[in-house]
Amino acid sequence: LRADQVDWNRKTGAVRALGNVVATTPEGQTLYGDGITLTDSLKDGVIANMLVVLQNDSRIAAKEGRRLDNGDIQLDRASYAPCAYGSESGCSWRITAVQVYYDRAGNRVRYKGARMEMFGVPVLPLPGLSHPANREGTSGFLMPDLRLDRVNGLEVSLPYYLRFSDQRDLRIQPHVYTAAAPMLETRLRNLTDQGGFQISGFGTYGRRISIVGSGTESRGIRAYLDAHGRFQFNPRWSLSASGRIVSDRTFMRRYDISREDRLRSTFALQRNGGSSFLSIEGWAVQTLRAGDKQGPQPIALPAIDFRQRINDPVMGGRVELQLNTLALTRTTGQDTQRLFAAARWDLRKLTGMGQEIQLTALGRADAYHSSDNLMTPVASYRGRSGFQGRIFGAGAVDVRWPFAGQLWGGTQRLTPRVQLAAVTPVRNVAIPNEDARAFELDDGNMFELNRFPGYDRFEDNVRLTYGAEWTFDRPNWSIGTVLAQSYRFDNKPSLFPQGTGLSERLSDVVGRTTVAYKDYLRLTHRFRLDKDNAAVRRNEIDAMIGSRQTYLLLGYLRLNRDISSLAEDLRDREEVRVGGRWQFARYWSVFGSAVVDLSGKQEDPLLVSDGFEPIRHRVGILYEDPSIALGLTWRRDYQDTGDARRGNSFLLRLAFRNLGL
Repeated sequence: LRADQVDWNRKTGAVRALGNVVATTPEGQTLYGDGITLTDSLKDGVIANMLVVLQNDSRIAAKEGRRLDNGDIQLDRASYAPCAYGSESGCSWRITAVQVYYDRAGNRVRYKGARMEMFGVPVLPLPGLSHPANREGTSGFLMPDLRLDRVNGLEVSLPYYLRFSDQRDLRIQPHVYTAAAPMLETRLRNLTDQGGFQISGFGTYGRRISIVGSGTESRGIRAYLDAHGRFQFNPRWSLSASGRIVSDRTFMRRYDISREDRLRSTFALQRNGGSSFLSIEGWAVQTLRAGDKQGPQPIALPAIDFRQRINDPVMGGRVELQLNTLALTRTTGQDTQRLFAAARWDLRKLTGMGQEIQLTALGRADAYHSSDNLMTPVASYRGRSGFQGRIFGAGAVDVRWPFAGQLWGGTQRLTPRVQLAAVTPVRNVAIPNEDARAFELDDGNMFELNRFPGYDRFEDNVRLTYGAEWTFDRPNWSIGTVLAQSYRFDNKPSLFPQGTGLSERLSDVVGRTTVAYKDYLRLTHRFRLDKDNAAVRRNEIDAMIGSRQTYLLLGYLRLNRDISSLAEDLRDREEVRVGGRWQFARYWSVFGSAVVDLSGKQEDPLLVSDGFEPIRHRVGILYEDPSIALGLTWRRDYQDTGDARRGNSFLLRLAFRNLGL
């Protein structure tokens, strides 16, 4: 307790404080007043012109207030505000009441004769109002959501939060529609000493249109379940798992839950031993794509990977031993099992002249078994049925030589790089290709020992890869660019499809340029140039311009590789993305985003689009001050998929800070 004057009555034990009174409670609240009278225990008392500042910075003001011995606070002719109320602070609403009662044990604020004021104007009576005093509050209703769209009509959802303990809670959120059956959403969260999990679910009964086959209409239960968690049993052992399943392919899109086209369920039991690592995993995929069948989707069980690192065994280098096995099963399609053992040695040295030399050696032995190979539509992915094996080795010498100096008031660094890699002949064609299909040549994999993704394909040749990296740094500015190309010494046919940039002896040129200015600009350009005519085979631009309040996001991608349409993982496309936010006043902003598919017959002869096909866009306006967030968003989808129809959606967002959760 602090004040200009404090008097203590020896006979009664009362303490009276006058002038600029400030009292701090054991719970962390701060009480201000003109005068206060306390009992001899200093736990309860009466304060004139009282102001209570709670731990979350919300405030309760009253003409007179009393703090009881149990820590509760009772205030007469009072008001509650989530922050310092007034136009200068930006706090735009408060609740006035005949009486306000703060229940310390229940962690709630209760009102009598309450009404809400916004911007100084009474707008709504609130009989029987109560709410938690902070974000870790008690059970109760949360703020409702309002949405309007073409398919479901007007949507109203009113969440109810049920708090069991500090480690467990449940949210129940019914969604009521004017043009569809109601839907129930639930979310259960649980935290333990070793980890935690969350289970979310959506369920309804209604009409759905199949997007596979004849597109027939039916009625039934429609639901989506998402469960995930992670547990750390001790410093070495951990378990993570996630399960995602949906009743049909358009449920999540129709109700705006997610726009994903595949759902993946996984588990991973891992042991990190410092110099060793063991992972036992499994996963299954549910496809939501209109043209895909569920039968060919793989189920991986088990996928086991073990690695052991040994430092300084040979010439000061590092050896990594790896044992890997994978079993892929399909209800309709090819089944594949794989087992391989590998040993890799790496040595990094710096010479007296500043060159960085990286030496690598790899040896690997593989065993495969597959069946029903003819059910894989792409012939190059099948391999031969039955048992197949291979043994091969690889080595590389990678040299970098950085040069640094002054330039234009900053520092530049030029780093030429040369790599010579050699791989013994690899038995690739007879081996099934399950994980090395979606290949894209870029600056990230040009210098890799194996430029295929995954393990099922390994590039076997002798090649020279060369390039350079240039960076320039000065105060507030940073510029970097990378260029690289490779040359293959042998002329045997390449495993890479025509159009990937590696099908001939001399590869295409790949590069990346990054420009950054403070936190206001970041531009990244990735490209691939045809070695014969310098045509741009890949052109990808990502840009961020502005501050955290006002910014513009731009994205453009064009893949012009002319790869056979049979390789479904390597299809060409063109797309532009734009998004941004403009804060035009202290608390007002507008925002928007759009995705446009520019792919036409030039990218894919099988397409019927005209080369300008909007996918979706959204535009909105938001008012957000320290006490309230109020926004309206308009979104339009341009594609029909089953009962997820194209059309407009409107979302009204209203959130009061420190009122509920």
